[in-house]
Amino acid sequence: MNHDLPDTVTLIEVGPRDGFQFEKKIIPTDLKIEIISGLVEAGLKQIQVTSFVNPDKVPQMADAEDLVRRLPESADAIYSGLVLNTRGVRRAQQAGLTHVEISISASDTHSRHNTGMSLARAVTQVKEMIGLAHQADLNIRAGIQCAFGCVFEGEIPQQRILGLVRDYVSCGVDAIAISDTTGMADPVAVKKLMGMLVPEIGSIPIMLHFHDTRGLGLANVLAALQCGITHFDTSLAGMGGCPFVPGATGNIATEDTAHLMAAMGIATGIDISRVVPCSLRLENFLNTRFPGKIHRLPIPTNA
Repeated sequence: MNHDLPDTVTLIEVGPRDGFQFEKKIIPTDLKIEIISGLVEAGLKQIQVTSFVNPDKVPQMADAEDLVRRLPESADAIYSGLVLNTRGVRRAQQAGLTHVEISISASDTHSRHNTGMSLARAVTQVKEMIGLAHQADLNIRAGIQCAFGCVFEGEIPQQRILGLVRDYVSCGVDAIAISDTTGMADPVAVKKLMGMLVPEIGSIPIMLHFHDTRGLGLANVLAALQCGITHFDTSLAGMGGCPFVPGATGNIATEDTAHLMAAMGIATGIDISRVVPCSLRLENFLNTRFPGKIHRLPIPTNA
């Protein structure tokens, strides 16, 4: 284990996908573009903008193709979309995205709720999806949901996670995302799982996706940093959650995580003061209060 902290960390903004999908009030495409543009201007270099899923199940994502066509041009930003089946891969490629996340759940029960497929069927299909994405010359981030536990099944065997990771590595993916979909991770579990996975994954980047359901999100980030992990998903103001997980809450907040990094002398390239207006704009539109902390405080303009 490497207990030295890194000099830089990459925060991947997933609010426009993971955050927006959880809201019942439909966010207009114009407002989505406004928020994404603001995030780009704030220094976010990687943004997950939508998911190509069944709009009957996730109505908030029904504008996926239109949204992608209208994304702000940027030489620096990488836009990606979540896909859960082969149709989603085709939709993402036809819409013009170059980066996709292909994700399956390590929980059979959650997989059936989320995609209507058993875990065994999902594993078979994900290999088809990766093959299709390779044919389309797409950059592939391969995700594993419920890696730290499931509200339906409880603890997920680590050997199951290891097996899924080995499948991904053998398929030649570009990055691997380990997701605490249900917010059940703790720092000890993070270090234990990373200690097992890092040697297996080698040079492929590991991205961690923490939900703050039990208030341990940033503690889990610190534990991961001590394991050498430098890529984390975050969501502006901590919005988000999985529609298919009872009691789900948002991701670790972009502003809170960037603030933590700055306090430890770790560079992210993110201007917190420019993320905050995006969060407040959404709170006002949705008439809600997101769980993040830093976006409510006075932020120095050079933060």
